[in-house]
Parts: sequence; structure tokens; C-alpha cells
Amino acid sequence: MKKKILIVEDEKHIAEGLKLNLTLQGYDVKHAENGIVGLQRWREWGPDLILLDIMMPGLDGISVLEEIRKDDQRLPILILSAKDATRDKVKALSKGVDDYLAKPFDLDELLLRVDRLLIRSNWSDAEVSSSQEVETFEGDSYSFSTTEINFVKLQATTNGKIIQLTEQEVKLLQVFISNKGVPLSRKELLESAWGYDGETSTRTVDNFIVRFRKYFEEDPKNPVIFKSLRSVGYIFEP
Repeated sequence: MKKKILIVEDEKHIAEGLKLNLTLQGYDVKHAENGIVGLQRWREWGPDLILLDIMMPGLDGISVLEEIRKDDQRLPILILSAKDATRDKVKALSKGVDDYLAKPFDLDELLLRVDRLLIRSNWSDAEVSSSQEVETFEGDSYSFSTTEINFVKLQATTNGKIIQLTEQEVKLLQVFISNKGVPLSRKELLESAWGYDGETSTRTVDNFIVRFRKYFEEDPKNPVIFKSLRSVGYIFEP
């Protein structure tokens, strides 16, 4: 399956050249012309690596980097920048960038760095996926906090209110319940609940977590049951 690379670059000629050469290397490549679009593509598409320019109008590269790192510490990000000063590199590294390449850059060097980052990412993913076996709850019902879930009727009752659940919601809840107290990555949740095919964005899980928090948390903005774990994913702690 092709690795997905997102180029966030406002200089069109640079972006087009990068996209062409990376596509020729066998990667699936998309381009975002600014930081705002870059964040949208990252959330919707779920790339395996991002090439990120720093100096862009509106939302600069460092701001994009900070926003991504709030949610995902593992995604490889390579900054391409006309700024070559040590202080700029140190700032980017302190914000969580994986590599830094100054413009103008040698294409062969860029391709080698991209390849290396993706290899390291594969090692990291393998370590996470091999660390535990994710199970799925098979009972007819389950209770936690003020909530009771009926898996036969696809219903949840919380504080006297009945919520009709979808099959996808039920499958994800079953995975969480079977692995309560265990940190789970987005990919593990996708694979266990729905059969992850590599094309579904990991942001799909985030959307379901938003729903669960609205359903089951007293304060959805400060969750205590469906909690985020930076650089990992989520943990269910009823």
C-alpha cells in the first residue's frame, strides 16, 4: 500500500516539483497551499508524513506543527525552510519536528530523508501494535458511571435518557470496554472495531470520541471517562 505524503507549501513551483518527484518514487501525494488547508488535509486524509514549509501567509509552519503535535506526537514531519539559522532549527526541534532541511535543498537528499523517516515510523508502529492484543467485549450489556449499554438493542441509557447507537459506535464501545484502562492507538481502534483498511483516516476515531463524550461525559470538554493520551491515542477509564 502506498505511503501518503502531504506537502504544505505556498510556493507553487516548489510544491509541484516535490509532488512530481515523490509520486515517481511511488508515494501517494497531496498538496496544501497554506497552513489552514494543510491542517484540514491532515485531519481528513491522515498522511504518513508531512513536508512542511515554515514561512507561509496566514498560518505559518510552526503554528501548524504545534497544532498537529497537540494531537499526534508520532507523525513524521520534515520542515523545508529558507531559514537556515541555528535558532530557527532549534525552535522547530523544540516544537516536535523530526527533521529540518534548508532551501535550496538537494532532491536526492530530500528523498533519502523522507525514506528514512517513513522507515522509522514503521518501526514505531510495529512496536505499538505488537505490545498488546486488543480484545472485543462480547456481553449483552455493560454499565459504567450513570450509563448502561444494551448491545442487543443498540441502546445506551444515561441519566434516564435513551440514546440510539449505530453499529459502528457499538463496535468501538465494545473494544474500549474489553480494554478498559489500557492505552489504545487510533490504528488499533480502527483495526479492532471496524477492520482498518489503510484508507480510512485515523481522524474517524476522533469524531466518534467527540460523540461518546457528548453522550456519556458530564463535562465533554473535560472528559474523565474517554480520555486522550498525547502521542498514543485514547484510554477508557470508567
